Amino acid sequence: MLDKHGIAKRIAKELQDGYYVNLGIGIPTLVANYIPQGIDVVLQSENGLLGMGPFPTEDEVDPDLINAGKQTVTTLPGSSIFSSADSFAMIRGEHVHLTILGAMEVSERGDIANWKIPGKMVKGMGGAMDLVASAKNIIVAMQHTSKDGQSKLLKDCTLPITGLACVKKIVTDLAVLEVTPEGFRLLERAPGVTVEQIAAATQGKLIIEGEIPEINI
Repeated sequence: MLDKHGIAKRIAKELQDGYYVNLGIGIPTLVANYIPQGIDVVLQSENGLLGMGPFPTEDEVDPDLINAGKQTVTTLPGSSIFSSADSFAMIRGEHVHLTILGAMEVSERGDIANWKIPGKMVKGMGGAMDLVASAKNIIVAMQHTSKDGQSKLLKDCTLPITGLACVKKIVTDLAVLEVTPEGFRLLERAPGVTVEQIAAATQGKLIIEGEIPEINI
């Protein structure tokens, strides 16, 4: 299976030259550390930072430079710091090419639930609602199953919905899947993981066509 760094490395292969990319809280923030050589992308954080770099080393930490998850970050030459209002104008104006989010559940139609578990304290929905409403391309980074082994890739989400039919691709610790009108299409499997294991861990409709290659990172 892939660990969280493996998931981030695989998602980094989806980046294209010239993209403006928003990284959500959790595993998505790690993508900043694995941008392929020769690919020039601009990372955006909704708290008001454009041109985010990789995580800082111990001697680079600046407590005034944080991402939306309140983790310390670095900036790159040419980066820009601005208000949250300007940041959300960029998001709502559809100027972000790719959004990478974490999720608690995704349905076979591409619905995403990632902001609230009923009965548990949350600080708020953050920028997720705006991001899923405005982004044309959303990739989800998540664990395939919960700690008790229950699938998180479902026929229908059971948790409060963040956005409907918006997720395009999912990278989990077990597989890479594309969301299609017919269901989850299996594209790649994690090293050492069988198609049968992925099928058993997926509650929603899983489409398996031909030989499924291993993820290469």
